[in-house]
Amino acid sequence: MIIKRYIVNTMNEAMTRIRYELGRDAVIISQRKIRKPGIKGFFSAKSIEVTAAVENEVNEKKQNTVNDNSDSRKSNELNNIELNSIEAIKKVVQQENENINNSRVVQKQNSSVHKVSNQSDNNSENLMSEMMEMKTMITSLSQVGMPMENKKNEIEKILFDNDVDSENIENIMVKIENDKTEKTDFEKLKIILKEMIHVTKQKLEGRIVLVGPTGVGKTTTIAKLAGRLALAEGKKVGLITVDTYRIGAVEQLKTYADIMNLPFKVVYNMNDMDKAIESMSECEVVLIDTTGRSSKNKMQIAELRTFVEKADTKNIQLVLSSTTKNRDIKYIIEGYRILNYNSIIVTKLDETATYGSILNILETAKIPLSFVSIGQNVPDDIKELSADSIVSLILGEDTIC
Repeated sequence: MIIKRYIVNTMNEAMTRIRYELGRDAVIISQRKIRKPGIKGFFSAKSIEVTAAVENEVNEKKQNTVNDNSDSRKSNELNNIELNSIEAIKKVVQQENENINNSRVVQKQNSSVHKVSNQSDNNSENLMSEMMEMKTMITSLSQVGMPMENKKNEIEKILFDNDVDSENIENIMVKIENDKTEKTDFEKLKIILKEMIHVTKQKLEGRIVLVGPTGVGKTTTIAKLAGRLALAEGKKVGLITVDTYRIGAVEQLKTYADIMNLPFKVVYNMNDMDKAIESMSECEVVLIDTTGRSSKNKMQIAELRTFVEKADTKNIQLVLSSTTKNRDIKYIIEGYRILNYNSIIVTKLDETATYGSILNILETAKIPLSFVSIGQNVPDDIKELSADSIVSLILGEDTIC
């Protein structure tokens, strides 16, 4: 009997090869799915192992040439051939059953030796176990830090799409999970966001200092506040600028002061600050513009601190742009904390399509929001928002401009 094994991709391929090599009388003994040996085989699709057998034609020819008169001899030979065939098939079937019962069998190949033993089976099982661990590790690593859509539920996706920081998303999801009320997750989300957002309605009086990095719109914001106080509320307002570094900053604020007919002073040193404040003693509100400084430069922040302390006020507002990257928000807030700001103004809401940065700023600073700036128009484009309005903005339910 001839017994052969074939490693193929499909049964059609197996049948074609069996008929070509063994003929139409061949019988399929077994078939099973296997993996190719080695690491590549572990990650590739399974193949099909087909075992087929056919009677040896040589035995048949010998059988046909036996003397007809020696019946007993012929009978014995036939029985021997049949028994040999059956035994061969039994051995193959037994081998296949053993292979199927084993979860995986990996053949260890060397350049000089090709054999499979119990020891190699154990080594193969250990290798497969290690490969499974590696595959799991690779899968988990590929998911770290990545916004995978299939991992997010609806709430996470809403927050992520609106640029809420991943750390804040995680904290929010924990709070939702711990909330055992019968409210929907979205209702819980709104309540949690409202609790995280603090808004202050400060009475604008006395000396008010605006601090913040370059380019966030401090000078324009001061002009808007001045217009609001002087034109809308009829208060007597004075303007002071310490920003003598930026080209055009003094002229910009002076232009606003001239248009609104407000007293204006430029401060170059500590003595100038005393004189400027004294000259505006009759003003109900004095708005002080400062130089934009990098939060990473501690010397510049320390220099700015001396001017702020000279102003002798507790009303210090940190101005931040809504377009600031989440990572930079943390650096800026921590860098300026030495100035003891007590409220925050968020600017440039007209320059972004998502408002999650408002939550990121307030949650990082743990300081309430006073105003938001929504454009370049003076004095109209500055607003006070309620916590409910900010929640609607963050969730994308509303737009401010």
